[in-house]
Amino acid sequence: MPTLFDKIWQKHVVTQVENGPDVLFIDRHFIHEVTSPQAFDGLRKRGLPVSRPDLTIATADHNVPTINQHLPISETLSRKQVEMLTTNCEEFGVELYGLGHPFQGIVHVIGPELGITLPGVTIVCGDSHTSTHGAFGSIAFGIGTSEVEHVLATQTLLQAKPKQMRIHVDGELGEGVTSKDIILYILSRISASGATGYFVEYCGSAIRRLSMEARMTICNMSIEMGARGGLIAPDEITFNYLKDKTFTPKGEAWKQALNEWQELYSDRGASFDKELYFRAEDIEPMITYGTNPGMGIKITEAVPSSTKIEENSRENFLKSLKYMGLDENQSMEGTDVNFVFIGSCTNARIEDLRAVAKLIDGKTKAENVTAYIIPGSRQVRDQAESEGLDKVFIQAGFELREPGCSACLGMNEDKIPKGEYCVSTSNRNFEGRQGPGARTILASPLTAAATALTGKLTDVRTYLAQTHASI
Repeated sequence: MPTLFDKIWQKHVVTQVENGPDVLFIDRHFIHEVTSPQAFDGLRKRGLPVSRPDLTIATADHNVPTINQHLPISETLSRKQVEMLTTNCEEFGVELYGLGHPFQGIVHVIGPELGITLPGVTIVCGDSHTSTHGAFGSIAFGIGTSEVEHVLATQTLLQAKPKQMRIHVDGELGEGVTSKDIILYILSRISASGATGYFVEYCGSAIRRLSMEARMTICNMSIEMGARGGLIAPDEITFNYLKDKTFTPKGEAWKQALNEWQELYSDRGASFDKELYFRAEDIEPMITYGTNPGMGIKITEAVPSSTKIEENSRENFLKSLKYMGLDENQSMEGTDVNFVFIGSCTNARIEDLRAVAKLIDGKTKAENVTAYIIPGSRQVRDQAESEGLDKVFIQAGFELREPGCSACLGMNEDKIPKGEYCVSTSNRNFEGRQGPGARTILASPLTAAATALTGKLTDVRTYLAQTHASI
C-alpha cells in the first residue's frame, strides 16, 4: 500500500538511474536573491536558457530592508544581490516579485497565499525551509546552489528516495498552545537530528484540526529535526484555503484538480520506516534554552541538568548554556527580555498577526522592549491594514514593518544586539543567527506577544488568567 509520499514521488519520476537516484520532474522552482546568482552565472557560462521560466518564481526576501523599501538599499552586499536577481530575471525571462511588487514577500509565504503551491506537486528552492509547502500535501524540500542551476537548466533533479517517518499527534490542544508549540515539543522529544534521512508525514486528530497556516508552521520546521521535508495530506481545509487564490485552477480545471487531490493520502496499511506518537494534551507553551531548535522545554520547566544529557552531547550542551547566559536547573520564566521578533517564514502570516493583535489590543508593551512585527508578504501587510491590525500594533507600541526575512537571520539590517535575549517566532536559534552574539529564544507568536507586554519571558496562560483576557 503506498504512502502519500510514494504516490507523489512515483508520479514525478522521469527516469530511474540503475543503482542510483531517480530523476524527478520539478513542478515549481522558487528562487531568491541569495542562492540564485551563482546558478544563473553557471547557465550564462554554458550558454543555457532557463528550461521552464513559467515554472520558476522569483522574489526578494532575505536581504531586503524592512523600512523604506521604496528607497535604494543602503547595505552594499544586499543591494548588489537584489540588483543581480533583477538583472538575471530580466535576462532569462523569469517572473520576479521584487520590492514594490504587490506579490513580494518571503518565498515560503507567497507561494501558498498566491495558490502557486498546490497538492501533489514537487517544489524546490535554494532554501532549507522549502519544507513549508508540504503542508499542502506536496513534496517540497531545499536544494543547494548547484542543484538550483540544474533545475533552472532541466526542470529536473537527481534525488535518492528518502526513508519515511509518520508522526501522529492526537487529542486537543490546551489554551494558549499553538502549532509552533507542537513542533517545538516534538523537536524537544526527538532532538534536532531525530528525523535525519527521513521525509515526515504528520497526521492525527490534532493535526487535522489545524488551519493551513498552522500546518505550514509544522512543516516549516521539519528541517530542524534533520528531516528532508514534511507533509500533511490535503483535505477540505486545504481545498477551502486554495479556492479562488490568484493562480489556482478555475472552473472545470478546479473540479478536475479537486478530484485528483482527493486521492492524495496514505493508503490504509501503508508502511513507514518509523512511526512516532504524541498526545496533544501533553503539550504546553514551549521555549528554547540552547542553540539548536531541539533544545526546548515547556515554559514551566527548568533548564535541564547536564547529568541528564548524554555524555557525548554534554560539552555542546554546556557551551550552549554559556552562550545563552543560562545555568543548569534554572527557570527561564520571568527572565528579562528586551527584544521580541514576530515574523519569518514560520510565523508571519495573517493568522499570526491576528492572534498577536487580539492579545495586545488595548494594551501597551513594556518600556524596555523593542518589538518588531514583520509581515511575511506585501499581501499580509495589506490585509493587516485593511483589518485595522496596524493600528492595534502601533497603539501598543509595536513596530509594524515591511515584508522580508528580517531578524530571522543576520543577512539584513534587522539584527539583535550582542548579549540581548530575543523571543523570536522564527525557526532557528543558532549562535549569531539573529546577529553576532544575539541570544535567541524560539517561541510561538502568543508567547512572544505576552513577553513583549510584560518585558519578561511569560507564560501566555498565566498572562491570560491574570488579565482576564481571551484569545
